[in-house]
Amino acid sequence: MKKLIRITTVPSSLRTLLKGQSRFMSQHYEVIGVSGDGDALAEVRQNEGIKTHVVEMTRTITPLKDLKAAYKLYKFFKAEKPFIVHTHTPKAGTLGMLAAKMAKVPHRLHTIAGLPLLEVSGKKRKLLDIVEKFTYKCATKILPNSYGLEQIIIENKYTSPEKLLVIANGSSNGIDTKHYDTALVSKEKKEALKQELEITNDDIVFIFIGRIVKDKGINELVNAFDRLSKKQLNCKLLLVGPRENHLDPLLPETEKRIAENNQILAVGVQKDIRPYVAISHVLTFPSYREGFPNVVLQCSCMGLPAIVSNINGCNEVIEDQVNGLVIPVKNEMALENAMQFMIDNPHERREMIQHTRTRIIDRYEQEFVWNELLNYYKSLH
Repeated sequence: MKKLIRITTVPSSLRTLLKGQSRFMSQHYEVIGVSGDGDALAEVRQNEGIKTHVVEMTRTITPLKDLKAAYKLYKFFKAEKPFIVHTHTPKAGTLGMLAAKMAKVPHRLHTIAGLPLLEVSGKKRKLLDIVEKFTYKCATKILPNSYGLEQIIIENKYTSPEKLLVIANGSSNGIDTKHYDTALVSKEKKEALKQELEITNDDIVFIFIGRIVKDKGINELVNAFDRLSKKQLNCKLLLVGPRENHLDPLLPETEKRIAENNQILAVGVQKDIRPYVAISHVLTFPSYREGFPNVVLQCSCMGLPAIVSNINGCNEVIEDQVNGLVIPVKNEMALENAMQFMIDNPHERREMIQHTRTRIIDRYEQEFVWNELLNYYKSLH
């Protein structure tokens, strides 16, 4: 059986981003997962039934540590002799592709799921642009996970269009539509959660799921909702996800508003987001940049209309006025108006619900995405 090595910088990406995919691929290849160490890596071994290997990588620019990690990957590839090395996440991509090229791995694939460097400027941006081009140069194929991202890569001249391939309709892992189904959350569970969060039946609940950071548009979202909540007493904003204050902190005044406005409920990381989605009415996702946003897929699959930024990925899943609203990036006023629209127009909102789940099942079902990727792997000789 040919060997396939999948690499992410941190183990939680291997566990969450590619959930189920490694187990599926292991019917056709000997799959090895590589990332930094942690509990999540043990979960990957157990849940996916694959071998794993630890190489510590950082998410910031650390030249010495990076060289050390690249060398360890090179040694590992030389010993394992994989047919395919497939990387995800920026640092794993750069180090993995360099090491795989040095080790003469025949097929070197890197998935792009968003470009953090788009939000950077000046000297740091120049450096990151060089690193990006270098990564693509070391790879034999680049797999952007949305058509919009493919366009951005071409516009920035990171590589030639021939080197790019979008699998299926986009997305890195598709979506398990059987799992993301509101029918699986019992009425009792919903009522208990609403009671716990002090949400009434009259409340319109907006939900954000993801990292609570600046790049996800949280400063704008909190400001817009804070103003809205002073006019609309029967609304709530649920913030579900981890803080990353060391990497991308929120503004102090945003933190203050979250703390002081009792209509904003920051509930932290949740192992299962489905009960929170099931008690919500609208997803608010004003992110600055995405590859292909899983949260938008998950919430749409559970019947929520979404308010999203007009960025690649988001505007591929959400069609304005059909299954949600598409607003300009970093535009607080437009965000507030969109939320107000969802409150004022229950009929239009219910119409949008008709186009949420069906679209996801038609275009992003997990098995379909996995099979399309498998077909690509099998075309390699």
